Amino acid sequence: MIAEPLTDGSEAPIPAKPTLRMRINAVLQSDVLYSFRNSRVTIVAAVVTAIIVLAAICAPLIAPQDPYDLRQLSLLDSHNPPAWITGGDWRFLLGTDDQGRDVFSAILYGSRQSIGIGVLAVMLAGVIGISLGLIAGYFGGSVDSLIMRAADIQSTFPPILVAMLIDGTTRALFGEQRNEQAVIWVMVLSIGLSFWVQYARTVRGSTMVEKSKDYVLAARLIGIRPGLILFRHVLPNVIGPVLVIATINLVLAIITEATLSFLGLGLPSTQPSLGTLIQTGQKYLFAGEWWIAIFPGITLAALVLAVNLLGDWLRDALNPRLR
Repeated sequence: MIAEPLTDGSEAPIPAKPTLRMRINAVLQSDVLYSFRNSRVTIVAAVVTAIIVLAAICAPLIAPQDPYDLRQLSLLDSHNPPAWITGGDWRFLLGTDDQGRDVFSAILYGSRQSIGIGVLAVMLAGVIGISLGLIAGYFGGSVDSLIMRAADIQSTFPPILVAMLIDGTTRALFGEQRNEQAVIWVMVLSIGLSFWVQYARTVRGSTMVEKSKDYVLAARLIGIRPGLILFRHVLPNVIGPVLVIATINLVLAIITEATLSFLGLGLPSTQPSLGTLIQTGQKYLFAGEWWIAIFPGITLAALVLAVNLLGDWLRDALNPRLR
């Protein structure tokens, strides 16, 4: 404690600056972490999510085969069943697809693509929605009306339809000139522009409450610019609901990417995502080669369910009425 002289000559203690250890203890004793430790379902969901995400990130290190490298592929290895089935090859634990790609390796690389596109799309939607929500809630008036009417129009179209429209437009404009890397960014743009409305509406409502509080009024009184007020003072106080929306939207973004790829509007077969793998495998289901579609489908379902459960827990943990 540091002493400071008072007007009567005495000294009043000033709290010392919190140390790193104090901050760590505060996090460990927080209500959010307590609710996490006491929810077995949430812990299992977090473990499943961590395993899939880490496996996707480390795909080049743990995958037996690089499905992008044509030198490692052989059509003689195509349509092999899983290793434990008669005719299987232990080099390909989950079997191979029609191009001779190891299904396990393709799942790892496909998960990498799906998760990467989903995360980038959520970040894009968050940046657009949060910015517009802050502006609409803080300034109000005609600016608020314009942004909210745009949000109303956007919400009348299903996200998958918006994504298909943007993807189709880029195909019409660029045709075969779109390279594989450009397709990834088109997918991010298509999905990201489909999910900004929820962020904008949530942040707008919270900003309208925060802007009338004393700390905002004091910041305006001393001449701080509106941009600094919004992003330095208001944003940290409205970020809680945004985290919940982002977690749920990550699931929707991954599903949307998988749906577009399944319909043939997403990534090409040379850049497999989980949706592309399922789309490829469903052609061979009636031929008895179920493993090509089933294993990517199980991975997608497990990832979506786990992230969804984490989103439900985060929503309840950050809601003070449910504590």
